[in-house]
This record gives sequence, C-alpha cells and structure tokens, in this order.
Amino acid sequence: MSARLTTATAQGGLDLPAEGQILVLHPRAGADLTALPRDRAVLVQPFRPDHDFLAASGFPNVNWTVPQAHRFAAALVCLPRAKPLARALIAQAVAQTDGVVIVDGAKTDGADSLLRQVSGRVALDGSLSKAHGRIFWFRTDAAGFDRAVFSDWTAPEAQRVDGFVTAPGVFSADGVDPASKLLAEALPKHLGARVADLGAGWGYLSARLLDDDRLESLDLVEADRIALNCAMENVADPRARFHWVDAALFRTTRPLDAVVMNPPFHTGRAADPALGQSFIEAAARLLGPQGQLWMVANRQLPYETALDAAFSEVQQIGGNARFKLLRATRPRRKRG
Repeated sequence: MSARLTTATAQGGLDLPAEGQILVLHPRAGADLTALPRDRAVLVQPFRPDHDFLAASGFPNVNWTVPQAHRFAAALVCLPRAKPLARALIAQAVAQTDGVVIVDGAKTDGADSLLRQVSGRVALDGSLSKAHGRIFWFRTDAAGFDRAVFSDWTAPEAQRVDGFVTAPGVFSADGVDPASKLLAEALPKHLGARVADLGAGWGYLSARLLDDDRLESLDLVEADRIALNCAMENVADPRARFHWVDAALFRTTRPLDAVVMNPPFHTGRAADPALGQSFIEAAARLLGPQGQLWMVANRQLPYETALDAAFSEVQQIGGNARFKLLRATRPRRKRG
C-alpha cells in the first residue's frame, strides 16, 4: 500500500471514526498505516512473515483471523491478488462494520475492477487514484444500506476440490497443483522416518507422504495460516505435526531424513527466486548428513546455483516442458 490512505484522510474527504475499533484486513509488511490510531486498529494477517512484521512495528493487536464476536466502527480492506479472496474480505468487512468500509489496492490487483463491481451494488462515498492504485469507500450505516447485497461474496465455510478442503486465496485453491502432482508421482514410497514438507499449503503432498506406513513423523510447515488450517482437515494422521512459520525460520530438535517441497516463487506479481533459495538453504540445515531434498520447480527458475552451494550432489530426476524435478543429497550446511 502506498500513501493512498493518508492522502484520502488528509485531502480526499475520508473521515475515520473518533472512537471504536478499526478492522484492517490483510495489510502487508511495509503498508502505510500511519493514518490509523494504533491503539484502536485490529490487524488481521494470516501470512506469518507479514503478521510478525506488523506486530514488531508496534501494533498491539495483530491476529491471523477476525474476532467473530466483534463489531467495528470502520474497516480497511487491503486487496490481495486473488479475486475470490478480495471479494470475501469485502463481504466480511461489510458484515462486521457499523460505519465506513475502505478498500485499497494496486491496479494490478484489480482495484479498478472491484471499484466498478462495488459501485454497482452500493453508493460510494469517495474514491481516489494514486501511485498505480485505487482507494474507495462507502458506509454501511447509510440510510437504506442492505448488508445482504454482498452475501454472494461471502467465503464458503467449506470448499472442496479433488476431495480436499481448500479456501479462497490459498495457493492452488481450485485444484491439485500440477507441479505438486508431478513430484508426488516421482517420489519413492519410503523417504525415511522423519520428513518435512516445506510450504505444505493445504496438504496435498503431505497426504501422499502419509501413505508410507514406515513414516514416523511428518512436519507440515506453512506460512499461510488459512492454508495450514485446510491442511489440518486434509491430513488427519497422528504422525503429522503442523507449524505456522516461515520455512526459512523453521527448526527441528532432530535432523530429518528427507524434505519435500514445491516452494513459492512470487512476491506479489513478480517472480522472486530468492524465496525458493531460502527454502533450499532451510532444507540443507534441517537434514541429517545422509538426508535428501526432493523438490519441483518451474523450468525457468535458477535454483541450481543455490542447490550446488547447499548440497554436494544435485540431480535432475525428471520433469516435463513446464517443471523440473530435482533431488539433492549430502547437505553442506551445518544444522542450527
């Protein structure tokens, strides 16, 4: 978020309430929230790195989910990339707010499109375009306002695809990711006694790994709390342990026999290979001397240099026109 909120409150006619809590849905690290009273702002961010950044920035009330029993005097929706999630967040803000609802986002995240959709349902109080983005707002306490007008945007309580529970906005919410499926089909039946799935998402790879009767423990590591909650429903096995943490920061008390992963590679809309590289470094640190990393990646992503730095042996074991399958052994990194 740029300074659109600050500009709208200073010059654009947006008035924040003088009292009452203000709900802030999905703000990212570095978002300009200076216009908000910190003691009355309730921030909701399920992505762990952003959640922790916001908490460290001095906001006293940072959560991963919305307190359901609360009513709010105002709400700010920070638009995510995923359109179904963006609509669900607006519907949630409308349902729990007795005042102004503010929507802010980049044009590349569909801010202009959502403005047209929202203004087709309710009367807007104001709008401002700035810094390649758009902020607009409307009031739920306006005469004749009907909250039910956004009921069709409400996120379903349970969304099932291919037999798994998913949720709007999580990676591969509409079905099994083809890269993960390719990796699952290439894995040997037994990887070892202690295994971790880094960036486990809603649990597809982990569910396949648990078909191995000799597997003793499986750590599902996922930074998106909503995806991890889905995984908790999809992976009902006492050997599974769930961790809401950035994979780069994950630690174990004992070395692992294997790590599997389909690492993320986007920050916003831009490809960011550094994300996958941090996963590779984490895997090398987590594995024992004879441990193995099994991963899948888009063909164009330059992970080989990071793999060679972290492991003594790296092989491409298969793939197709879109994806490559990689196996790395003998980690160079010391555990810690």
